[in-house]
Amino acid sequence: MLLALSAPVSLRLPAPEAHQGAASDGAYVYAVDNDRIGKYRIADGRRVAQWQGERRLFPHMNSCTVAGRELVCAASNYPAVPQTSAVEFFDTRTLRHVRTVSLGFGPGSLTAMDRHGGKWWAVFANYAGRGGEPGRDTRHTLLVRMDDAFRQEQAWTFPAEVLERFAPFSCSGLSWSRDGRLYATGHDRPEMYELALPEAGSQLELRRIVGIASAGQAIDWDPKVPGRLWSIDRAKEEMVASAVPAG
Repeated sequence: MLLALSAPVSLRLPAPEAHQGAASDGAYVYAVDNDRIGKYRIADGRRVAQWQGERRLFPHMNSCTVAGRELVCAASNYPAVPQTSAVEFFDTRTLRHVRTVSLGFGPGSLTAMDRHGGKWWAVFANYAGRGGEPGRDTRHTLLVRMDDAFRQEQAWTFPAEVLERFAPFSCSGLSWSRDGRLYATGHDRPEMYELALPEAGSQLELRRIVGIASAGQAIDWDPKVPGRLWSIDRAKEEMVASAVPAG
């Protein structure tokens, strides 16, 4: 096991919406729940905007990322089956819901989104239990690179060692760092996985495992503070900033 040093916590911000993940634009951090989002100023922890959706329309938003002036979120109908997914867009200034891109049926349940290298990177999760479909389990979890129209260009599977640590759930978070490294988190382990695209084949390569204070869920790198990773402590309803050691 390629276990690195644990990442110490540098900041905690209380947020009742911190149940699925966190995203940041450097000045603000966004706490994500299934059907609600809170916008918090990092400097003083004050909530400056909030959005609440209808649960029937937003049963499961899992992770978000900031792209330009929009907060882009991965959403699905989890735990319902057959699995359907959508990408939800919000105005970062007001948190007004702007639009939806429906993906319909796919290779799993959309749990994570990020923007990197002019492409969209999405994780379609599969589960061994609740929310899973017959014939597919955690091993079928897929990383997909998409164009601006959310059409699949390439896809990769996860390494066996990572899948074992995901099971019986799946990948809940994915974020590219400023130096171009890919990181993923599972559902309930206090660790994240540095991955790399393979030179050949279809399986991602595991580079190292980093211990973090959060027990899984969605993550996002701070675009302004080098090495700062945002995650959540669901039990304490907090957003957590950790200082991740360089690899």
